[in-house]
Amino acid sequence: MININSRSSKSIYEQIVDQIKENILKGILNPGDKLPSVRELSSMLTINPNTVSKAYRELERQKTIETIRGKGTYVSSNYNPKIDEDKLEFIKNDLKKLIVEAYYMGIDKKEFKNILDQLYNNFERM
Repeated sequence: MININSRSSKSIYEQIVDQIKENILKGILNPGDKLPSVRELSSMLTINPNTVSKAYRELERQKTIETIRGKGTYVSSNYNPKIDEDKLEFIKNDLKKLIVEAYYMGIDKKEFKNILDQLYNNFERM
């Protein structure tokens, strides 16, 4: 369900947040599904429970998950992905870098769009 990459530039809690959201988008997790407890997930990933708590708090802030005291943590039934302006800027900056790299590799705009479309379509099929 969640794989931590210790070599990633992203913090562990960000990797957890991103992977849970990705699992929801792919249909691996659905609204109402119960998530592992903080203790269970930290044990499975062999990380500090505070890191999982931080990830869960962020997902709760984004209204992606909800914790019901005494029952557990669940994928929110009201989950509605919203655009995070900071993340959008980050994505735009990354895309700009990729466009420059593609340009210097001789990949034109049409070919770049085709590559992007293929990757996006593959993601939707997962």
